[in-house]
Amino acid sequence: MIAYTTLGTRDLERAGRFYDALLTELGAQRAMQFDRMIAWGTDPVAPMFAVCLPFDGQTASCGNGTMISLAADSTATVDRVHAKALSLGATNEGAPGMRGPNFYLAYFRDLDGNKLAVFHGVS
Repeated sequence: MIAYTTLGTRDLERAGRFYDALLTELGAQRAMQFDRMIAWGTDPVAPMFAVCLPFDGQTASCGNGTMISLAADSTATVDRVHAKALSLGATNEGAPGMRGPNFYLAYFRDLDGNKLAVFHGVS
């Protein structure tokens, strides 16, 4: 049902470099790029993740309670993506670990302050 998600950025080039390095850990690569937006994906028909300069020309801001969760194929990938995000300048919002009986998650904020999670379901 989700086609793509977008997060606002104040610096498209900087965000592009951050997510180029981070999303390769999840097997994604740039799928589209325009003057105001960059999108990454793993498959042309699968949901994509994008960053964009706000259409209204105002400063990008983070929504309180807004978060994007990125799917990982293992707990090791969650650990690796979280560590990569921090090495790229992201801030830690929650170390990798179990949250409830079946949720292995890690949280971070990107260079613009947007909150993301990396998730793997554990059975």
